[in-house]
Amino acid sequence: MSEFVTEEAPPSDARPHGHATPMRGDLTQGPILKTLLLFSIPTLLSNLLQTLNGTVNSIWVGKLIGESALAATANVNIIMFLMMATVFGFGMATTVRVGQSFGARDMDSARVTFGSGMGFCVALSVLIGIIGSVLAPRLLHLMATPEASRIEALDYLRVVFITMPFGSISIMLSMGMRGVGDAKVPLFAMILTVLIDITMNPLLIRGFGPIPAMGIAGSAWSTAAANFAGAALMLGWIYARDLPLRLRGAEWAYLRPRGDELRFIIAKGLPMGAQMLLVSSAGLVMVGLVNREGVATAAAYGASMQLWNYLQMPAFAIASAVSAMVAQNVGAGLHKRVSKITMRGLIVNESVTVTLAVLIVIFDAPLLRMFLVPGSPSIPIAQHMQPIVSVSFVLFGIMMILTGTMRAYGAVILPLVIMFVAMYPARVGFYFVAFPYLGANALWYAYPFSAVVAVAMTSAIYLRGNWRKVTPKAGGRPA
Repeated sequence: MSEFVTEEAPPSDARPHGHATPMRGDLTQGPILKTLLLFSIPTLLSNLLQTLNGTVNSIWVGKLIGESALAATANVNIIMFLMMATVFGFGMATTVRVGQSFGARDMDSARVTFGSGMGFCVALSVLIGIIGSVLAPRLLHLMATPEASRIEALDYLRVVFITMPFGSISIMLSMGMRGVGDAKVPLFAMILTVLIDITMNPLLIRGFGPIPAMGIAGSAWSTAAANFAGAALMLGWIYARDLPLRLRGAEWAYLRPRGDELRFIIAKGLPMGAQMLLVSSAGLVMVGLVNREGVATAAAYGASMQLWNYLQMPAFAIASAVSAMVAQNVGAGLHKRVSKITMRGLIVNESVTVTLAVLIVIFDAPLLRMFLVPGSPSIPIAQHMQPIVSVSFVLFGIMMILTGTMRAYGAVILPLVIMFVAMYPARVGFYFVAFPYLGANALWYAYPFSAVVAVAMTSAIYLRGNWRKVTPKAGGRPA
């Protein structure tokens, strides 16, 4: 599994192995731009709904409890991302493997991979949840969480750790479905999740009738219940429609991770997860540095992060679509389509992200007032950082599309190295060098500086093309 073989493109785009019949979820045929858009839009809507859910929850927390609670959720959200990064990494590796198997029309292999990934990630999330519940106070201390927010952050964080398996199951189901070209079912599940979470949040925070007031912990319990409902909907849909990833009879044993599949998931998933961990850990460092500037700056940063989430969503969705499309085309042996898929992804992503960035900067005042009370000293701080930091997300979108393509080929080490350089020597290093001269502005200018470094390195490696190799599948068959 650790060896690589070079797979030359076939002389034409005719599907190898005699697979010529289109089927549901096939991303290897048809116009590339149209296929990319039809797959990206449900994924983008899912991501936007998820972000909107977090935004509305932050509004409830900020308005019903106060700015100290909002600052607490900003701190906990970084830890949540840190926890889920590992699951995301293994989930992405599972998606790539499932996509390659689906492209090769090997449904049993797709189910084996998905079952192994699901079983492994759920067990891992249970373990992380147990350990995290114990270490939660220490984590908040390491982040230099303001004392005014620490008790609320601890209550929120412990519930997040306890309910982590619900989120892991939902993530794995969504990513597995996208691996077989189905982005609509995860969208329907996300719609249900958001409706439940938005409705239950204020009820559990303040209490209603027989429902006791839980404060900030109620917001976390609401999210857990919503994730459970979304996962249940996906499972029900998969079995009702007999979709490719359903397990029946003896196939339930696939949930016990198998050697070859587990080795692939770990070998590829660890670098992918580590890449997200680097982003998250650097985020922890930045939050700690922001917290040193006081509660007003911490609240401004927390509110701004809600807006920046929207800037990241198009890149996440389109990079996911590009990766799924490339993985299926790799499995089908249609390597000539890969560069075209990547270029279409770059054009679509930058068009959407630039538009969103401009709108957020223009309308920052009313947007920020959704999270911060009128007259708050945090508002001018947030308005100052918005145009500076927004540029970085436009640039990072380029990196995400290019690495999405490389990931589908199993190239995961070089993107990890690039992310490390961008997050630490570039971003954190820039802050410490520039702080004596720029003060708090060094925090904000560190973002675009690190983005320029990341895009330059990624583009250079992508253009060299040495990553265009295919990982053999179990049994030695080329993907």
